[in-house]
Formats: sequence, structure tokens, C-alpha cells
Amino acid sequence: MGRVNEEVEIETGIITRYRRHPNGRGLVSPSARVHPEAFVSRTAYVESGARVGAEAWIGPGSWIDQDAVIGSHVFIGQNVHVGADAVVGSAARLGSYVRIGRGARLSPGAVVERDLRVPDNAVIGAAPRTRLSPGSAPAGVAHAA
Repeated sequence: MGRVNEEVEIETGIITRYRRHPNGRGLVSPSARVHPEAFVSRTAYVESGARVGAEAWIGPGSWIDQDAVIGSHVFIGQNVHVGADAVVGSAARLGSYVRIGRGARLSPGAVVERDLRVPDNAVIGAAPRTRLSPGSAPAGVAHAA
């Protein structure tokens, strides 16, 4: 089964400890809360203080930053970054390579198509099933760099 705990050294020399989530084997900070029914891909990271709900799916290479909240039944594609303190409502879908800014709020059922960037502190979708695509994105939402 392999190691349950991992240490990662970042460029500043700081060592961060993670544990492997039992469903998917992704890296989870000991101070994060990830529901046992959530899936965290082996190459995904969930940072300290973050929370991930039941049956959420976090794809390869994705990064859930500090104190972010991922609701239940959320789908997160590959290489997505959810910024610190961001909230992604239940049943939302984030396409691959999406960037969600620090403190942004996505309503339940929101859909953000691949390669889009949601700015810091943005509030997306007051109505359920709001869909962001390149042609329909509000001001400030752009293609990810």
C-alpha cells in the first residue's frame, strides 16, 4: 500500500507534512478535513485548514489551498487551483486548468469550463447551475495563464 505520511520540501526549505487520503491516495495536510467518501487523486494536494465534502472528486495535479471549502459532490478536473479561503458550492463542476482566486465564492451547481480564471473575491452565480464559458464569462473572468 505504500507510505501513509509524506514530507514535501518547498523551495524556501520549509518541510510540510501530508498524509495520504485512503480514497485516491492524494496528499492531505493533517489539519485539513476531507470526507472519507471524497476522492483525492494521487498527485493532488489539500492544504491546511481546507475542507472537502462527501463524494467530491479532485483530479490529478489539482491543489486545494489553505482554508478553502469544497462542497459535497463537487467535480474538480486536472491541474485546478482553488485559492485560499475560496468556497466552491455543492455539485459545482470545475474544468481542467481552472484557477479560482483567493476568497472567491461559487454557488452550488456552478460550472466553470476549462482554462478559465476566476479573480480573487469574485462571487459567481446567485442562481444554481450558473455556467461560465469563454463566451459567457462576466467581467474579470479570463482564460487561465
